[in-house]
Amino acid sequence: MPKRAEKNPVTVTLPDGSTRSFEGAVTGAMVAEDIGPGLAKAALAIKVDGELRDLSAPIEADAEVAIITARDEEALELLRHDAAHVMAEAVKELFPETQVTIGPAIENAVQVWKVYE
Repeated sequence: MPKRAEKNPVTVTLPDGSTRSFEGAVTGAMVAEDIGPGLAKAALAIKVDGELRDLSAPIEADAEVAIITARDEEALELLRHDAAHVMAEAVKELFPETQVTIGPAIENAVQVWKVYE
């Protein structure tokens, strides 16, 4: 008979010091929903023990968790990063010969475009 996977309880500690307990692995989206539907809708990402992660990333052990929303300091850089990916896909579709490079999102992409005009 195959061995069933055990569900290890997971406790997340929020920035205000409160805790939430779950029966097993949980995602950031699930934690946000457990706190409230408004937060779940506003959530952009999570920070798990100080590391920025996607809302769908599993949290499999006790951890300190912060839900990142547009009001947080990290949100602007996160949105710039995502926008850079969307822009790169659009440019590749319009100009297939374009070579996309890897690098951090920049504060003002308009300046870069003006250099190449």
